Amino acid sequence: MKFNKVLENVTTYEAGKPIELVVREYGIDPKDIIKLASNENPYGTSPKVAQKIQELSKNMFIYPDDSMFELKESLASKFDVNESNVIIGSGSDQILEFCVHAKCNENSKMLMSKTTFAMYEIYGKQTGCQILKTQDDEHNLEQFSAMYKEHGADIIFLCLPNNPLGECLDKEDVYKFLETVDENTLVVVDGAYQEYASFKDENKKIDAKDLISKFPNAIYLGTFSKAYALGGMRVGYGVANEEIIKTLYKLRAPFNITTLSLAAAIEALKDEEFVQSCIALNFEEMKRYEDYAKQKGFDYIDSYTNFITLKFGDMYSSKEIATQLLKRGVIVRDLTGYGVNAIRITIGSQSQNTKVFSILDEVLEENK
Repeated sequence: MKFNKVLENVTTYEAGKPIELVVREYGIDPKDIIKLASNENPYGTSPKVAQKIQELSKNMFIYPDDSMFELKESLASKFDVNESNVIIGSGSDQILEFCVHAKCNENSKMLMSKTTFAMYEIYGKQTGCQILKTQDDEHNLEQFSAMYKEHGADIIFLCLPNNPLGECLDKEDVYKFLETVDENTLVVVDGAYQEYASFKDENKKIDAKDLISKFPNAIYLGTFSKAYALGGMRVGYGVANEEIIKTLYKLRAPFNITTLSLAAAIEALKDEEFVQSCIALNFEEMKRYEDYAKQKGFDYIDSYTNFITLKFGDMYSSKEIATQLLKRGVIVRDLTGYGVNAIRITIGSQSQNTKVFSILDEVLEENK
């Protein structure tokens, strides 16, 4: 059977291994498995969200409110924009997909950092567009500028903070770069981890209203999967000027998130105190990973997210370390596929991290 030729160059996105798979492959008791590969909030969702879901579970046979009025109204209030500036998606990656298909075809160009969220490139290749990447793994705006001047681009992706590495650009530097970008180039600012970056350093904070006011060709993306702990509910959003939002709506299927997902997101926004407490705990525990890396003599990337990237250089093979951890029930993300000899570890709870350090000690000793 023949398929669209552009799909020949598209690789399948590899999600973090689920607990169920590790149970089947290694026979480990589920309660002994620590999943730190998908950047989920280890403290779970707000109790208020869980209670709301229980109340509404009897209504699962009813389609959701496709206008999503209450959630859009809540997000509009949060960001001080109009409801017409907001679009809701099944995770923020669905909004990414809308953006790519709205701007790209086989004659288009997409610009991104060398090592960044894999779905940018995957969605781009689905359209047949040319993928342009900077030379450095981490975001380097001088390289972005040089490549943009030389090649141009129909769409630019800035992941702030960057997944899977964790670094984050200062807002002022981002704005200086955006001032050089043509109004017909769509700039996607992926803020999936912005709640963490804003908490750690005010200079990293990208305000959605300020961004789209200054740069009408930009869209800000956010998600409920990380800080709001709704990864299993799949809710994301985009904030942009009305022209962009109206165009993206042409790509949106009806009822693209569920009744329970909609309710969960609405309720999660009401409990910012819970979210902030989770973020504070995240950075307390991250300090332990930084100290551990220093103690063991390998590098780490200063992270503005809920994960940390440990770089092994010539000391260890990240693939081997990740495999050995997996066999002991610790699921992390090996970054070999990105061309980086490193592992990405989601920051777990205090007890989870204590266990990880103990197991990692064993693994590192065996791989000396």
